Amino acid sequence: MDHNTPMLGASPAFGAMLEQVSRLAPLDRPALIIGERGTGKELVAARLHYLSPRWEQPLVKLNCAALTESLLESELFGHEAGAFTGATRRHIGRFERADGGSLFLDELGTLPARMQEKILRVIEYGEFERVGGSETLQCDVRIVGATNENLPLLAHEGRFRADLLDRLAFDVINVPPLRARPEDILELAQHFAVGFTAELKRPFFPGFSDRALDALLAWPWPGNVRELKNAVERSIYRAAEPEAPVDEIHFDPFAQAQRPAGATPPPAALPLDFREVVGEFERRLLTRALSASDGNRRRAAESLGLSYDQLRGLLRKHGIGGNGRAGRPPARS
Repeated sequence: MDHNTPMLGASPAFGAMLEQVSRLAPLDRPALIIGERGTGKELVAARLHYLSPRWEQPLVKLNCAALTESLLESELFGHEAGAFTGATRRHIGRFERADGGSLFLDELGTLPARMQEKILRVIEYGEFERVGGSETLQCDVRIVGATNENLPLLAHEGRFRADLLDRLAFDVINVPPLRARPEDILELAQHFAVGFTAELKRPFFPGFSDRALDALLAWPWPGNVRELKNAVERSIYRAAEPEAPVDEIHFDPFAQAQRPAGATPPPAALPLDFREVVGEFERRLLTRALSASDGNRRRAAESLGLSYDQLRGLLRKHGIGGNGRAGRPPARS
């Protein structure tokens, strides 16, 4: 995610996560951040670092999935000149560069077994050797790992060291997906819109139309905050009249000639089936509310401004179960 993306939000799920980060940051222990793609795990890692006593020391980052095993070993631990073909000079690895500070390891679940073993040694003893070297080096590094994989399952299957997982998971921060914090969608959208408008050197952002706001709230956001930022900026860029409120949200950059699923067709698409369009919009709002409330119907009803009986009636109407999954739609007369 863009480093300039803010950690904005007032939803209960987001606030609880930030509170946990604030409690954990001062402790000199490893931390594990889990969450879906695009939720801002790297931003959480930065917050952990800059709220910690190590904040004046380096925050070094590495995506473990982006390198082959040999390159990953060299990047983590460094190498001596002549360690392998092409190693013409000494290379200082991420552990050395992060000494005194924090090392953020993204995509932790992709670590090869040998790298897991070497990282465990650093955590336990604060020692390592450069590739091709014999000198034992000391380092003082706080490791913050991140993944969107199920590490306990990988450990159970023997694909991730259980002892390394135990050491890394002193505490686990779960970054909520955007669908679990619907109260934050419009605040984030407005922030991204204002920022991109300034980037385009336009004098002001004219706002979103009611139709665009409804579309933003109804979209499931599988790509989370990163997807929201891209969709907002794309929609501003494509708007035919820059001084008019943005009326259409372009969710899919590949769908120039077709509407993304769940979005209301534009006036040019008339005639349309009014009941079908409204019904689809209702279904999206209902499933979103149920998902955000973990299937609790009373909380879902409150989040939509409905009574419990009204919500039950709408769920029956659309054949949606308590888990938010749609069943067989009712027959149309």
